Amino acid sequence: MPTLASHRKSRSRTGVRANTPAVGFTTAALASVTLLSTQSATAAPAEPKPSIEEVQKKVDDLYRQAGTATQQYNKAKEATDTQRKSVDRVLDDVAKSADKVNEARRALGTYAAAQYRAGAVGPTAALMFADSPESYFEQTQLMDRLTDRQQDAVEDFQKEQRSAAKQRVEATKSLESLTESQASLKAGKQKVQNKLAAARSLLSDLTAEEKARLAALERKKKEEARRKAEAKAKEEAAERKRQEEARQEEAPATGGGTDTGSGGGSGATDATYAAKAEKVLAFARAQIGKPYVWGATGPSSYDCSGLTGAAWKEAGVQLPRTTWDQVKVGKRVATADLLPGDLVFFYDDISHVGIYKGDGKMIHAPKPGANVREESIYYMPIYGSVRPA
Repeated sequence: MPTLASHRKSRSRTGVRANTPAVGFTTAALASVTLLSTQSATAAPAEPKPSIEEVQKKVDDLYRQAGTATQQYNKAKEATDTQRKSVDRVLDDVAKSADKVNEARRALGTYAAAQYRAGAVGPTAALMFADSPESYFEQTQLMDRLTDRQQDAVEDFQKEQRSAAKQRVEATKSLESLTESQASLKAGKQKVQNKLAAARSLLSDLTAEEKARLAALERKKKEEARRKAEAKAKEEAAERKRQEEARQEEAPATGGGTDTGSGGGSGATDATYAAKAEKVLAFARAQIGKPYVWGATGPSSYDCSGLTGAAWKEAGVQLPRTTWDQVKVGKRVATADLLPGDLVFFYDDISHVGIYKGDGKMIHAPKPGANVREESIYYMPIYGSVRPA
């Protein structure tokens, strides 16, 4: 009996000791989870929602980046079109060379067959079987001539083979260049689409109230640009009045005088440019209301450089495809010296362009979702201006 009692006490004490660590571990684990949860909540607070001003800046920047990507796409497309024409031309040349090689091969085969037939009989036997000595010598002379012609045929065949090989190498290089241009074109297209998708996503996340506030900010921006345009219109009107008064004063002394116009050119030069500019602006006005579509050059839609290129083409001036190349055409002019028809470029990366119409305004294809329209040149930061012709 004592032994049994001692045994029961031992089991009881062992049981208590076995359970005690488990309870302690569970408590510690719960405390750790609670502490980690608290620390996690403290370390990763909810990211604050951007203000409407920040959203506007981000959206504007995305549209500008999309404009830059559009010019990259236009450049890649121009390169692709050029390479495709080059490949087509080279492949035509390869086909013609192959025809010449086959023709030379046929001629060579004809001469070789004739020589083989004649060479099958030795000279002595040919003389014996000839109808007459004269016939033998005529045949011998004929074969000599065939041999000369065969040599010429061999040389022509070798020449055409070398030419064909050279053109095949050129065709291979052209095809490789075309493949690179097509890859660049595809990447440019995807880049534009990504930028536009990001802008749309930002706008779609706005509440109705936020969209209203964003619209109010846009109206304020346009109003500031409009006031600047009106100030420039007054300056231009004052300059025109000053020039008119100067002409009237000069007319009695010169018997009519010469119209020097504005911009520092001669009267004849200014008149020629004005005539071209009128054609440009007449075309541009007719496009107002048509949608902006990146990569488009008309006639139903345009991007910014597509519109300027199409408009100046009406005046007989062929502009390059991209804004980056259009800004290099003609001569640079200051904003204060702008004339109708001049091209005004925007942003530091020269990703946008419009056609100056006078009075501080331009006609341009703005951005995706907007139509060709008149707008103040001060709506965007001006990079510089050029007079194309």
